[in-house]
Amino acid sequence: MRSLLPIGLLVSTVVLLAGCTSSDSSAGVASPAPATPSPTRTTCASPIDFGPLPEWARAGFSGDSSMPHAMGDRGDIVAAIFGYPLAVSRPDGSSNKILWVSKVEAPPGDLVIEAKLDDSDVSVTRRVPGGPGPSIIDLPQHGCWHLNLSWPGHTDAMGLVYG
Repeated sequence: MRSLLPIGLLVSTVVLLAGCTSSDSSAGVASPAPATPSPTRTTCASPIDFGPLPEWARAGFSGDSSMPHAMGDRGDIVAAIFGYPLAVSRPDGSSNKILWVSKVEAPPGDLVIEAKLDDSDVSVTRRVPGGPGPSIIDLPQHGCWHLNLSWPGHTDAMGLVYG
């Protein structure tokens, strides 16, 4: 009986340590992402708002300006998405039309879009001649694209998903 006590104590200690070890070792392991999308900016796409455009972006619109749009991370530019959802290919012949509207005044110059596909080495550059304005922005692969936007004296960024 005397020999059972140390073995029982040893087994209890191992079980307790195993419980602590598995709990502690999982602290460094990333949990899977939640199944429901978050309403705030994630590591991927900027939130798409379907309500009215910001007041400063409504020039040229009459009536209700509600449409899909994404705000730049700094709030200096908005992408009004006429071709929503954005897509790599469109069998119906429609396009990925985006109206870029700058909140801040800028001297004339192109809007340069440096786009990088999430979790890859794929990147492309697109230009909107004359600065923020109407454009067709086609990207080569589906997925989440991080866009670094620059126009004379200003920069902003956003993420857009192409299906």
